[in-house]
Amino acid sequence: MLVKLRLQRFGAKKRPFYRIVAAANANKRDGKFLEIVGLYHPVSPEDKQVRLNEERILYWLKQGAQPTDTVKNVLSKHGIWSQFMAEKSRLKAERKKRKKEKKDKKPQATQKAAETQNTPNPENEPVATEA
Repeated sequence: MLVKLRLQRFGAKKRPFYRIVAAANANKRDGKFLEIVGLYHPVSPEDKQVRLNEERILYWLKQGAQPTDTVKNVLSKHGIWSQFMAEKSRLKAERKKRKKEKKDKKPQATQKAAETQNTPNPENEPVATEA
């Protein structure tokens, strides 16, 4: 199921306010949603325009939710988008590092295995007894 972070319109004619919701991609703009993650009121004063649940927004972004352009702009303005991208790039670098370490360990392990096969094991050698 593809999830989008998008605006859901409420309010009177010419006086809109929006909920920022996580909704399935196939649902209508004002249809079913999974969770309300914020509010956006463009008509009100600058300091009261946006209320965001940062924790839940980051959760949905980590789960693969795609924000619409407008929601992405709102998240960028409040620093949430840059925080998400920084964390995403950090995780990507860690994965790449782990993959490289695993790749480096593999040839060493096969080399050690080959050495142990070639060296004789004194425990397996027959013991000469005096007659």
